[in-house]
Amino acid sequence: MKKSRYPYCIVWTPIPILSWVLPLIGHMGICTSSGIIRDFAGSYFVSEDNMGFGRPTKYWLLDVDKVCGSGASTWDKAVYDASEEYKCRPHNLCCDNCHSHVAMALNLMRYDNSSSWNMVKLCLLCLTHGKYVSCAAFLKTWLPFLMLTGIITTFALTLNL
Repeated sequence: MKKSRYPYCIVWTPIPILSWVLPLIGHMGICTSSGIIRDFAGSYFVSEDNMGFGRPTKYWLLDVDKVCGSGASTWDKAVYDASEEYKCRPHNLCCDNCHSHVAMALNLMRYDNSSSWNMVKLCLLCLTHGKYVSCAAFLKTWLPFLMLTGIITTFALTLNL
């Protein structure tokens, strides 16, 4: 199977059950200059090109010219260093997670001359700047939520709640 590549991108995919209820919450990774995905997939584990919850459904292409330093090599070093750091950390769903791993990489490279990247900022910017990789990816993200909402609405209307 051919791997999709997303050089200089942040990638996102839904987390089963959690994203069905809250579709804006999902799993995030950051890609190297050659498009290899690195994601903090669990305690003491950063995967390479095998995201913890499946292939990306969204991507956000960043501008390598906004990296402080020498472009591709600085980008790749920051992704590598953040990944090495997160290989030594336990995963915490609420405060030290895949979004934090991506934020650390962006802070290390001082992307957009900033060292204040965090999971909330990344979540909002991926929501506004992210693009779906395909129509099927859009459906994978939103269809379970819409079906669940439809079932709950039908149930509530049937019982006159």
